Amino acid sequence: MNRFYKNVSKIKLKPKNKLSWILVLVIFISCKDSSTGSESTDDESNVPSAAQIIEEMGAGFNLGNTFDNGANSTTFENIAPIVVLYERAGMKHIRIPTTWFEGFGGNSLANEEGEVNFEHPRFLELKKVIDFALDRDLYVVLNAHHEREFKENYNGSDEFDDKFATLWRDIATYFKDYDYHLIFELLNEPEGAFGTWGGTVSPTNPVGIALTRNIMEVGVDAIRATGGNNIKRVVMIATNGQGNQGQIDDVYPNKDALPGDGEDAYISIQVHTYDPWSFCGQTGDNSNFPGTEEIENRLRSVAAHGRTLGVPINYGEYGVGRNGNQSQRNTALVRGYYKTIVRVARDEKMSTSVWDDRGWFGLVSGNTQSGYDFIYNIVSTMLEE
Repeated sequence: MNRFYKNVSKIKLKPKNKLSWILVLVIFISCKDSSTGSESTDDESNVPSAAQIIEEMGAGFNLGNTFDNGANSTTFENIAPIVVLYERAGMKHIRIPTTWFEGFGGNSLANEEGEVNFEHPRFLELKKVIDFALDRDLYVVLNAHHEREFKENYNGSDEFDDKFATLWRDIATYFKDYDYHLIFELLNEPEGAFGTWGGTVSPTNPVGIALTRNIMEVGVDAIRATGGNNIKRVVMIATNGQGNQGQIDDVYPNKDALPGDGEDAYISIQVHTYDPWSFCGQTGDNSNFPGTEEIENRLRSVAAHGRTLGVPINYGEYGVGRNGNQSQRNTALVRGYYKTIVRVARDEKMSTSVWDDRGWFGLVSGNTQSGYDFIYNIVSTMLEE
């Protein structure tokens, strides 16, 4: 670990003024630029198995509504204290949702051919966050997030496949020398042409399922072709229907349905759960809580299927949101739900990435000037052994 980044643990999370944060973080950034950081070639014999990596990731968090849509600040100085807050609490990884094809007001990281602009100011901030988290011994999951037009119109043609392959070939090449603590997640919540609840294509539609499998194969092949540490880098593939956990059996019923016919030892399946939506969704209500046993059974079923495939499972998103009725989240019931997800996943050797958008599903409040704090005691409760 870079000793300068390590020293951020000495900073108070409620600094006296914004300037103190800026000055310290500038020092960290300049020191990072002169160090090797996480950029080191893996000794193949020292790379843990995919199952070990997923288990070591443990409980983590999402940097939501940030590099995916810009609702929150994408500047390193505003993000670093949040990373520190979660890491101090005991989180072991960060998932960074990142949108490439679609910009914020047309300001995209990748062009129409999928070529990434690595000099883009927003990408440079993203890289700082990635390096910072890695230097604090966190695993980092980097994905392709919204990409709505791509998902809506994908048809399995060379045009779409080449675009997606170019995107991931560029990303993988750029990070090729980063070690196994950096993980790639190919496509967040496949929907649209891949299959959407209530959409034109149902998640159970064989065409949507076939397209989902195809795009995952395209992405894995593009990453592996870049060589280096990407040969044994964990790559997360997804289910359709917005990544729903219930689709894992349909999309990946057996090893033959996996990229490389199940021969790739560094694949993980990421699923999401906001089940049931009538409880978890922002328009939900605590009266619709289905009971702890039902929540547990769903998670254990997914874990069991993962074992039949020989593929470790990451729960990349879960949470309870409320639009206009946040008091429902400050309850033992909701805290218990979060704790159940983490506990069962830990028992089943899965990892979990809680969704935090600092909004409906927020777990952190504050700002860089006044400092950040957890709200509703959800994080402290969910991490209890």
